[in-house]
Amino acid sequence: MRKRKRHSTPLKRAASRVLRSASLAMIAMPMAARAESLIDFAQAEETHGLIRLSAGAGLVIFSAITIFFHLAGRQAWRKRELELQAEVDRLRQQADRARSFSASDSQFVVVWAGSSNEPEIEGDISLALDAPLPRRILGFNTWLSADQASAMEANVSRLRERGQGFRLDLVSHNGRHLEAEGRAIGSRAVLRVRDVSGDRLELMRLRALHAEQTSQLEILRSLLDVSSHPIWTRNGAGVLTWVNDAYCRAVEAKDRRDVAARNLELLDSQSREQAARAREAGQPWRVRRNVVVAGERKLMEVLDASLSGGSGGVAYDLSELEGLRADHARQMDSHIRTLDQIATAIAIFDRTKNLVFANAAYRQLWGLEQAFLDQKPSDSEILERLRAERRLPEQADFRSWKNSLLSLYHSLEPAPQVWHLPDGRTIRVGFDPNPQGGLTYLFDDVTERFTLESQYNSLARVQSETLDALQEGVAVFGADGRLKFYNPSFGRMWRLPLNQLTKKPHIDVIAQGCRSLVPEDAAWNDLRSIVTGLHAARMGFERRMPRTDGSIVDCAAAPLPDGGTLLTFIDVTDGVNVERALTERNQALEAAERLRDDFVHHVSYELRSPLTNIIGFIQLLGDSSVGPLNEKQREYTNYVLKSSAALLAIINDILDLATIDRDAMELRAEDVDIAKTIREAAEGVQDRLAECQVELSLVMPKDIGVFRADSKRIRQILFNLLSNAIGFSEPGQTVTLAAFRRADDIVFKVSDNGRGIPPDILDKVFNRFESHTLNSRHRGVGLGLSIVRAFVEAHGGEVLIDSAPGEGTVVTCIFPIRGVRENGRQITGEKAEGLA
Repeated sequence: MRKRKRHSTPLKRAASRVLRSASLAMIAMPMAARAESLIDFAQAEETHGLIRLSAGAGLVIFSAITIFFHLAGRQAWRKRELELQAEVDRLRQQADRARSFSASDSQFVVVWAGSSNEPEIEGDISLALDAPLPRRILGFNTWLSADQASAMEANVSRLRERGQGFRLDLVSHNGRHLEAEGRAIGSRAVLRVRDVSGDRLELMRLRALHAEQTSQLEILRSLLDVSSHPIWTRNGAGVLTWVNDAYCRAVEAKDRRDVAARNLELLDSQSREQAARAREAGQPWRVRRNVVVAGERKLMEVLDASLSGGSGGVAYDLSELEGLRADHARQMDSHIRTLDQIATAIAIFDRTKNLVFANAAYRQLWGLEQAFLDQKPSDSEILERLRAERRLPEQADFRSWKNSLLSLYHSLEPAPQVWHLPDGRTIRVGFDPNPQGGLTYLFDDVTERFTLESQYNSLARVQSETLDALQEGVAVFGADGRLKFYNPSFGRMWRLPLNQLTKKPHIDVIAQGCRSLVPEDAAWNDLRSIVTGLHAARMGFERRMPRTDGSIVDCAAAPLPDGGTLLTFIDVTDGVNVERALTERNQALEAAERLRDDFVHHVSYELRSPLTNIIGFIQLLGDSSVGPLNEKQREYTNYVLKSSAALLAIINDILDLATIDRDAMELRAEDVDIAKTIREAAEGVQDRLAECQVELSLVMPKDIGVFRADSKRIRQILFNLLSNAIGFSEPGQTVTLAAFRRADDIVFKVSDNGRGIPPDILDKVFNRFESHTLNSRHRGVGLGLSIVRAFVEAHGGEVLIDSAPGEGTVVTCIFPIRGVRENGRQITGEKAEGLA
């Protein structure tokens, strides 16, 4: 109806133009009559003047022009009216034809003009709706399913907003098959929905089937592209029609087009010919071949078979599988070698109860030959043989026992057994059913373990009895701070009731019960921290705890490997009292020793001065300048002089030892000529050599050189050693003084052939005031060797003595070239270089 109104609008406009033209004509006709009367009046009034005549003429001319234009416009309007009438007739004919064409097909059309939301709806809406309500046709969910309605709304929205066309196949609620087509025509959006049936319906079904099969084909091809195996298809002529991505990678092609353009084949010509002959014979062609894949030779299993309209093939990469098989074989060999190395005897039987594998431990355990086991005997045969050789446990009913053992092949979780063999061994037998059927025997010789368990239990009982017999209190606390073990002495020492200890109390409870004896909180806090604290490094702990009853207890804590703590409490009251007494006595002895040293020091100084005067006066008396002495006086004077010199030497030794004891000894380091020092020491003992009728032998290299030391102390060392050796030598014997270099040391060695020193005295010869004459003429106060050791050690050296009764004595003094002390300081660096 609206379309018809739109077609009649031009007719109305043409009619209104005709009416306006008629009106103008009616107006123009009286004007012509007036012009004629005016001419008549002008002729009658010629006398009225020129001005009136001119005005009338102008009016006539204007009227004539007006009439002319009116007539010309009327003619043009008439022509336009005829053209418009012809256009209207033509449009009516087209509208009638369009309505006829539209009515010839069962459909309806919805048109949206521009941005207007009010569409024009034409056609048979009964296709979708039973009620004659055109506006409801836009509610797609009223006549379509939810998913189809959603699709329609989305497509219509895109059509109106972006002019995007669409085509959908729909099924309405009343079961009609509809085709919806949307397209943009000019500024209008047109939706046409028509009923399809017959051939069209079949075409839609075929189109849907084609789309579904195309989708499935694409899915299948996409799935094949994901596969890592090369796959291909050929037509009847044997030409490649499709390959997957793996095939492209295998032949090193860019894509399928590259494969088709260059006709790249994965298989060689001989393999393709064999596949073609197999297809002609109607059989699939399956073979393993070495194929070059991406430039690398691989073992592949190729399958080629005839298909509808052609053939297809696939190649499986077996390189990894073969590698896995080889690796599996190597692993099996390795497992066999490993099983042969373990101590557990293993025997594997299959579902038929025949032996599959037995390791070396199994053969050694039961004494079976390898040849017998290689025959794969059954489990029953092995049991019968072991029974005949009396290697199985003695059974009253062996048959029943064997049947019960064989029944374990069908058991899910058989329990392990313990076999006591006739030879005294104990075997633990485990059973492991195989998932594929069969049974695995595991034999462990637990004889030693049983023995160790028995010994352990016995040892545990002994330790428990030992701890119970201890007088010290012992308590073990766990990581949670609770008491785990204690001995009776612990309860008696801290006067804790037995019923409280049996409850395994916490350390806090025990500390509270012991505070009456040790009220000190710090001690128990430290113990609690050791027992229950979380320490990065667990360490021991010791503490002395005075008690209110006057006794003293030493507490020691030791961490245990399981996280617990061992506490021991020892009553040390008697020991502390003795220690106090010994300390007081030691202090008294040290004071007495200091008093003695001071006394000796002062007395030695006080004696040396008058003794020096006596020696001086004796020497003066021996000089003939003060007067002559008779022979008897001179003899007495010599005796006094010798005794005074000996006494002075003793005093000097005592003073030297006192100086060393006070750490006040200073060494005057200088370059010591070794040969000269030896000769000077030898000159000092010439009188003793003559008196004792002993020979002295000096042995040293000519180029022995010098070393840095205190020359006075070196001479004193050598003099004391020589004097000692001469004193213990017999007349006619020889004392040897040797010197030589050894690596970085200077060695002096004094040896004699005297009586020697017994082993029980050898350890005491360096002690002060230890004098052993050993039935010799040697007499002394026992300071010589003490002085020697003190001076040698002050130089950083050491003294060695080697002696045996009847074989003589050898005393060796070793001085380091580097490390000699100078003025109480060690000589190093440049000063030490001069010692070489």
